[in-house]
Amino acid sequence: MASGTALVYDNEMTSHKLLWDDPICNIEVPERLLSCYDYLQCYNLVERCITIPVREGTENEIMLVHSADYLEVVKSTQEMKEEELQKTSADYDSVYFHPTTFRCAKLAVGATLELVDAVMLGKTRNGMALVRPPGHHSQRNAANGFCIFNNVAIAAKYAQRTYGLQRILIVDWDVHHGQGTQYLFDADPSVLYFSWHRFEHQQFWPSLSESNYDAVGQEKGRGFNINVPWNKIGMGNSDYIAAFLHVLLPVAFEFDPELVLVSAGYDSGIGDPEGHMSATPECFSHLTKFLMNLAKGKLCVVLEGGYHLRSLSESVCMTIKALLGDPLPCLSGEMAPCLSAVESVHNVRAAHKPYWQCLMYEDSTPLQDLSTQSYQVGQTDATQSGTQLPTSQDAGNMKHEEVIRTDRFLELHMKSIECPRPPVKTAVAIDENDAYLLPASVQIEKGIDTTELKSTISEFDAEFVKEEKGFQSFMNTLAVLDKIIKKEVTNGLAVSSQASLSCAIALKHCSNQKVQKVLCIFAGDTDLKIDLDNGKVLLISISPKQPEQANSKYNISLNWKESKDVETNNFFSPLLGFILPVAYSYQPDLTFIVLGPNQNLGRNEISLLISLLQGLAQSQILVLIQDTEVTLLQEITKILSGDLMPYFGSYAPDLKDNVQRIKELRKQLQQEWKLLQCSAKIAIAES
Repeated sequence: MASGTALVYDNEMTSHKLLWDDPICNIEVPERLLSCYDYLQCYNLVERCITIPVREGTENEIMLVHSADYLEVVKSTQEMKEEELQKTSADYDSVYFHPTTFRCAKLAVGATLELVDAVMLGKTRNGMALVRPPGHHSQRNAANGFCIFNNVAIAAKYAQRTYGLQRILIVDWDVHHGQGTQYLFDADPSVLYFSWHRFEHQQFWPSLSESNYDAVGQEKGRGFNINVPWNKIGMGNSDYIAAFLHVLLPVAFEFDPELVLVSAGYDSGIGDPEGHMSATPECFSHLTKFLMNLAKGKLCVVLEGGYHLRSLSESVCMTIKALLGDPLPCLSGEMAPCLSAVESVHNVRAAHKPYWQCLMYEDSTPLQDLSTQSYQVGQTDATQSGTQLPTSQDAGNMKHEEVIRTDRFLELHMKSIECPRPPVKTAVAIDENDAYLLPASVQIEKGIDTTELKSTISEFDAEFVKEEKGFQSFMNTLAVLDKIIKKEVTNGLAVSSQASLSCAIALKHCSNQKVQKVLCIFAGDTDLKIDLDNGKVLLISISPKQPEQANSKYNISLNWKESKDVETNNFFSPLLGFILPVAYSYQPDLTFIVLGPNQNLGRNEISLLISLLQGLAQSQILVLIQDTEVTLLQEITKILSGDLMPYFGSYAPDLKDNVQRIKELRKQLQQEWKLLQCSAKIAIAES
């Protein structure tokens, strides 16, 4: 399997610059690239990446998307003087040309295609292309919004032609709608296009009705264009996570792409003068981690916008860290999407319900007028009260002060979320006879000091101590857990003859070690005698049996029945629609995944569960498996160590009983775990 992360960059793309005064275009500057690369070097990320040389995109490659006439217009700018360049630029919306623009735009295309080649040919697992000019606004016959050639759209067409791909996902997290990409694939069911963007009821640029949630595509492409319109500013980490969990990921897993392309605009990050959003840099590492679970990890990230240099650069670095497989920082802020975001997500789900099985059982109807319908862009409290607006000089000073405030915030914030990379990624504690199953990259642990173990288990019934094998498995479990807590390893796995009791002892040890919040996902029969009222443990039990007691905030039973088809996977719905929203709302410091006796998850479901939960708790996971499940050992260890990005099976709609159970849980617990509100329609409408 391919490994490594590619970085595609060429300093020459900084020669494209604005030669005259233009208050709209003056934010698209060469320093955007220079700053990103400087920060990557500062964090020692460049040396950890595989450097891919840049080439020019050919004219034939550009014409996969753009017309010959438009190509000739861009080519002609090479010989133009400033006055003529300015005149040609004025023919388009928010665009400037420079004598080097054609060369730089070809390099941006070529860099993107080189990244696609590296990923598709297995030279690298994933990667990022730092390019400019950006691309997602450019259309077949026109430059638009700083964009000359549509780099990502060309990459999609190129991948289809060169590698015969039939399903490509494009994720556009730029704060502006990539209408150029939408137009190019509007009727094409082979490309699923997802975009969130500042919309504000069609009052934010590009101010198009087709940027709204009800623009789902044309003809055969209906359902393959997904717009999540943000109708207010200030959207943050929880809003972005909600859109991924409740919209993008369910549809994407059902679509089952062979390649994922990201139009990575970081103007959707905090402090950006265009976006005015609040997402902090680590949010983009979580979004990236989610996408790495698609297409067997084949992921190409391509730079689009981003105009606050520090915010842009830190976000690029966080994206690269995720691609490299580094532990992810915990997300900052409360995981509670705002009412406007909830409204937008509900509306998108309702619009796409006819086209996707993952939404077909949902009680989705459009919601209107919940929060922002009367909001007017630029209409501040001051304008409403008749207060005089600031002069242009005052506005410039305010803008400069905002840049400084964001810089200061990020300086402190990035230090506060610093997440060191442990020297070893995965540790395991297993029977020596099974050691041959493990990849060379993992560390095999022995038991810890018996005295320390006995102090940990003193509150438990000690009858099991008489059984030497059981006692040894408890020691081994705590040996791995200690390594994780001390951040000597990122994650680990232990095999136990008594998984339920081992889990209880491990949770007690966490309490003794002052671990504040532990998420425990327990599949199978369990009887954990632990305190679940103080919030230090959140237990989600997954079992085909009906729960014996009512659900509470920290003790949740998911009565789930597995499909009998081993080639498919019907676990996407409970995982994306319930488990992950609750887990991200809880924001644990450590995650346990326990595969106990009589657990009914198949290999596909187990792989999916472990892979998607690695984004939580600084990626610190302890997987504890009953010794009867030892056949899963090799696959689980490879997933934890990053040596395997499995295929999770084709999407299968969940059983009707499972769907109903999830609906009931959402309705019951949405006030406790706010991320559930994006799919609990009735309760939101009534609130």
